[in-house]
Amino acid sequence: MTLLVMALVLCAALLHASWNALLKTSADRLCAMTLITLGAGLGALPVVLLSPLPQAASWPWLALGVALHTGYNVFLVRAYRVGDFGQAYPIARGSSPLLVSVGAALLVGEHMSGLSWLGVALISVGILSLAQLSRRMALAGPLTAFATGVFIAGYTVVDGLGARASGDALAYAGWLFLLDSPAILLLYLLRYRRLPWPPDRRVLCSGLGAGVLSLLAYGIVIWAVTLAPMGTVSALRETSVLFAALIGALFLGEKLTVRRVSSCLLITAGAMLLGLQR
Repeated sequence: MTLLVMALVLCAALLHASWNALLKTSADRLCAMTLITLGAGLGALPVVLLSPLPQAASWPWLALGVALHTGYNVFLVRAYRVGDFGQAYPIARGSSPLLVSVGAALLVGEHMSGLSWLGVALISVGILSLAQLSRRMALAGPLTAFATGVFIAGYTVVDGLGARASGDALAYAGWLFLLDSPAILLLYLLRYRRLPWPPDRRVLCSGLGAGVLSLLAYGIVIWAVTLAPMGTVSALRETSVLFAALIGALFLGEKLTVRRVSSCLLITAGAMLLGLQR
């Protein structure tokens, strides 16, 4: 992985943490997730109009990717509803890099070096160690968060294959977000029988703006997996948890405990190991 790709994926991680922080602070997370997805779809329109159609070989992957992204959106909202954000986010994001690495090795034949596997493992362990678990805690929260991680791993591998087959990663990303928007909107309409239109214009604008951030963040990831191993890109992307911890401490009044700092150091060490692999 080149330094440029690594730097851009880390920027994507920061963008991802930023829009998730907006989702965290929302009173109605399903509405917020719907607005974010719609914002990403609107942001994708210029990309779709100005880019060539992805090659035909990528369309089955695109359809499967849309289905997996919809499942991810639903499970993410449910994970935040049945469990704490500090528990759900690390489990979902921490479980996916290893799952992606194993899936890419088994399904695509990707081979990473020993140091790369160590870097992925350190990032996963560091992220998972941020999860707030206790013996008396109900299993619904952690299990739903892990299921979310499975969806993340699934769509990362599928979108990696689709982007590589598309001939144009940017065009693939544009169509993915454009087709993803109606699915989550339909789910919202079926549940509430109304449009996700909050009375506060600032909430509307922040939700749609967060969608553009999510488009940029994942668009970078889709481009990166055409140039580097999926597991490596996934692990670097999930350093978003590190940025989320810093955002929480600086802007949301959350404490940076010794445990959190230790976890962040593990994540940083893993990212540095991945950065050494060219």
